[in-house]
Amino acid sequence: MTAPTPLPQEAEASAAFAANMAEAAQLMQAIWAKMAEAQGDGTQEADPLNTMPLMAEITQALWRDPAKLAEATVNYWQGQQAIWQAAMAKFMGGAPGPVPRLPDGGKRFAHKDWQENALFESIKNSYLLMSSFVQSQVADANLPARDQRKAAFLTRNAVEAMNPANFFALNPEVLETTNSEHGANLVRGLKMLLEDVTRGKGKLLIRQTDMDAFEVGRNMAVTPGKVIWENNIAQLIQYAPATEKVTAKPFLFVPPWINKYYVADLNPKKSLMKWLVEQGHSVFVISWVNPDSAQAGETWDSYLQTVMEIIDVVRAECGQEQVNLGSYCIGGTLAGTLLAYMGKTGDKRVASATFFTAQLDFEDAGELQVFVDDKTLSMVDEQMDAGYLPADVMASAFNALRANDLVWNYVVNNYMLGKDPFPFDLLYWNSDSTAMPAKVHHFYLEQFYIRNAFARGDLRVLDTPVALGDINLPVYHVATREDHIAPANSVYLGAQMMTGAKVKFVLAGSGHIAGVINPPAAGKYQHWTAASLKAETVEAWREKAKEVAGSWWPDWDKWLKKHGGGQVDARKPGAVAGVIEDAPGRYVKLRFDQR
Repeated sequence: MTAPTPLPQEAEASAAFAANMAEAAQLMQAIWAKMAEAQGDGTQEADPLNTMPLMAEITQALWRDPAKLAEATVNYWQGQQAIWQAAMAKFMGGAPGPVPRLPDGGKRFAHKDWQENALFESIKNSYLLMSSFVQSQVADANLPARDQRKAAFLTRNAVEAMNPANFFALNPEVLETTNSEHGANLVRGLKMLLEDVTRGKGKLLIRQTDMDAFEVGRNMAVTPGKVIWENNIAQLIQYAPATEKVTAKPFLFVPPWINKYYVADLNPKKSLMKWLVEQGHSVFVISWVNPDSAQAGETWDSYLQTVMEIIDVVRAECGQEQVNLGSYCIGGTLAGTLLAYMGKTGDKRVASATFFTAQLDFEDAGELQVFVDDKTLSMVDEQMDAGYLPADVMASAFNALRANDLVWNYVVNNYMLGKDPFPFDLLYWNSDSTAMPAKVHHFYLEQFYIRNAFARGDLRVLDTPVALGDINLPVYHVATREDHIAPANSVYLGAQMMTGAKVKFVLAGSGHIAGVINPPAAGKYQHWTAASLKAETVEAWREKAKEVAGSWWPDWDKWLKKHGGGQVDARKPGAVAGVIEDAPGRYVKLRFDQR
């Protein structure tokens, strides 16, 4: 008996599928070859996050109450049996029985087959039950706070990696797309994967947005200005005025060097820098270099000295004795130590300070703390043997904090479905990662994350012991309520420790970026203000604070102008120091993946 002759359409589809699978196989070989180039001698730390002692601690904690563990285990397997029975009943056309109460799977289970197809629904429900069981057992271990946070983070990342939506054969949307496109989606996806591995020099740099849609200096970081000074680690930008009169005392912004300054100048509608200029402020910003081995000798002290030198440049440019200083994230940590040093030594060059989501007390320093202990610090030092921490290491750490959204979502969308990611300016900025000078980064991790030396009054900078209480000038301190990098309560406790300063504390809605970069015209979120800092926690403080709709920027503008020293005629950028080049300058344009 001969096989039936395939219809022309079927033959054409089969030929297309075979051709696409052949091309996919060739692409996979090229991808593996690229990745093999980056493997070096093949040695790798077996436990890079030092998890084994923690896992042993969790096991011991759970076995302290074996009856409770046994009961939870029995309930888990009974739940899995109920899910299986419900799936079989649905498959046979009957009414499915009850299943355990399950957590919401979120948008990753949006495809209709996760709800309508008996097989895929059972896979989803089984996964959600397993995820809930594992995470609840870790939560019940009652470990010390820091260990509990690390255990929860590691467990969450493990179960997110096991999500069935991440796997080709278990994802109905991927299977449906592959069938309808005869595998063309896989070819497109693998081409993107090869490009991303090539861009990462053998390591995967997941594209989270259209990398060709944006360019720094073309449609990002476009507020007009001039670079008027530079050294080997920073450039100084002075923005062109937008009003005839400006504040006498200039505003100098110290951004983090853990990423690029232009998060504050993404585009004209979102730009904090542009908005400040339009309110009549005389604005300067530091643009840190993206370091390599040329910055291997830089230290925390040399970064402090650079900021002090820049303060003098700004003072001379404006003919003023004082500047108002602003800072963000790790830039705020640096600024805090600088202001403490200035307070300790009687230096009056700064009139006021503004902190955006800046941690100064690291006792409860958020999810990044899970990456830092004495063992992981020694491994980080090994990664910095060239004198700097490669940019992709920190980028991977930040992505791991929100792996479902920043990793697995794109693995499926880009590489399995073959879809181009949506153009999004903030994600382009997020992908524009920076390296860190080795000595600066080691100091930061050891002295703040591990020792919490500043909050404990046990930090030395520029050969001087400093503490938070040494800061003795007016302070505007902003935390964001949903911040996972600098938790609001941690920021609040640091503000409380500024016993020598007059602190105005503001809690903004949203998170580390959106809560800060929140232009008034957007009409988003809200903020809270209160005169007292006597409450024990930020949530207790918020209950008595005044809630105000919208952005906190106008409130800050009023506060900043009180310390602005009146108005003077607008200043031409570089009138004193001269002009090196147009903003945004060379330093911010240097991408680590284009070296």
